[in-house]
Amino acid sequence: MRALDDLLAFQRETEALAQVMGRLGWDQETVMPRGAAVQRGDEMAALEGVLHARRTDPRIGDWLAGAQATTQAEAAQLRLIARSFERARKIPARLAAEIARVTSVAQGQWAQARRAEDLTGFLPVLGQVVALRREEGAALAEGGDAYDALLDGYEPGITGAEIGALFDRMRPRLVALRAAVMAADPAPELTGHFPKITQLALTEEIARAFGYDLTRGRIDEAVHPFSSGSFNDVRITTRVDEGDPLGCLYSTVHEVGHAGYEQNIDQSYGLTALGQGVSMGVHESQSRIYENQLGRSPAFCQWLYARMVDRFGPLSVDGPEAFARAVNRVASGFIRTEADEVHYNLHIMLRFDLERDLMRGDLVLDDLEAAWNDRFLSDFGVTVDRPSHGMLQDVHWPVGLFGYFPTYTLGNVYAGCLHAALRADLPSLDDDLARGDVSGALCWLKTRVQTHGGLRLPRETIEHATGGPVSEAPLLDYLEAKFGALYGL
Repeated sequence: MRALDDLLAFQRETEALAQVMGRLGWDQETVMPRGAAVQRGDEMAALEGVLHARRTDPRIGDWLAGAQATTQAEAAQLRLIARSFERARKIPARLAAEIARVTSVAQGQWAQARRAEDLTGFLPVLGQVVALRREEGAALAEGGDAYDALLDGYEPGITGAEIGALFDRMRPRLVALRAAVMAADPAPELTGHFPKITQLALTEEIARAFGYDLTRGRIDEAVHPFSSGSFNDVRITTRVDEGDPLGCLYSTVHEVGHAGYEQNIDQSYGLTALGQGVSMGVHESQSRIYENQLGRSPAFCQWLYARMVDRFGPLSVDGPEAFARAVNRVASGFIRTEADEVHYNLHIMLRFDLERDLMRGDLVLDDLEAAWNDRFLSDFGVTVDRPSHGMLQDVHWPVGLFGYFPTYTLGNVYAGCLHAALRADLPSLDDDLARGDVSGALCWLKTRVQTHGGLRLPRETIEHATGGPVSEAPLLDYLEAKFGALYGL
């Protein structure tokens, strides 16, 4: 027991330091002065050096060899610590620190390049990020597929080949649904002026309705909405456009899904290897089911329509049914985070193919923009008009998150499975949502998924929650039924 106790105590300190580093990242995207970017890069590199040294400490191997688990939670912690130890040992300390420094600097340069529509000026630092991640992937893969090694850091146990096969199965039905919807009469569009202060007030109201505990979190603004932190300090951001309140409201609901997962993990798991979401795919399942299956459901739109009228006065769409169609309006937009459910996964497939080719060396950086724009025109029928509508729109590649993008569609697939099981267990769900009451759904998700944190493997987490195998079929069935009804197909 001494080995186990010493290991878990050591791990708790490591987790606490990782939270401090995460807070630095939150600060950088919200309130850090622009002139502090280079210094922040040095700070991030220094802290990453400390964390890497702890994660590769030889004592971990000794403790793992001597530790004996007596509970399921202890066994899961040992599994997760051993996995982290083995991955960290493959990465040189120099490389870990340099990745932290360069990606921190690149994040600030990306934000400036995005504002200035200056892709050419950003490519040099992006090239550094790509080179560092390729080196990291090669170190982790030890002769195997470097992209798979990076992907495994976000979604343990899955490969690029499995993702590619999943996408190949999904694409025909998605493309057919897109074609049918685009050929139907278009849905109305919500237009008008929606003051920022009113949007933020409604955003907070909806965040609370979806269970976000603001005594353990906060809502700020950022270029790219995100959620940060775990345990009892989980923060989210949103962005505001006074001509488009739905972007602010639904990006908030999305991030509350992430934050709710973290806030609802069993308190005894805090600052342990179990005290965070088990994978990015499972994490995304929570944000997507909050945002789409619950928040964009025609039933919930009845309640939200009334709240919008109370806050903003008469809307450009008349009545909850028209409002629901506006909320779920299908259009070939440029921006992934604002994409409707029909188009969203096509955005992810584009990014997956490009980043896998880039990491494998099958695509050179100088050709990335042209490859993006050609693929976008092919998939969406629209020509990209500026970099911020193309490859500069997302923060993921600038901060080195290669392998992250496919977890968004995995999250949608997982959410489809969870939604089918949720509706089977809660037949009154639509009646509840029409009153703005999501408590029953939130309780189901907390009990089935969130409270368990990293206790099980990702796929096991979803199968345990739903009682059935993971499949893309429930998601595709849901999309065809929902948009078939909305568009009279």
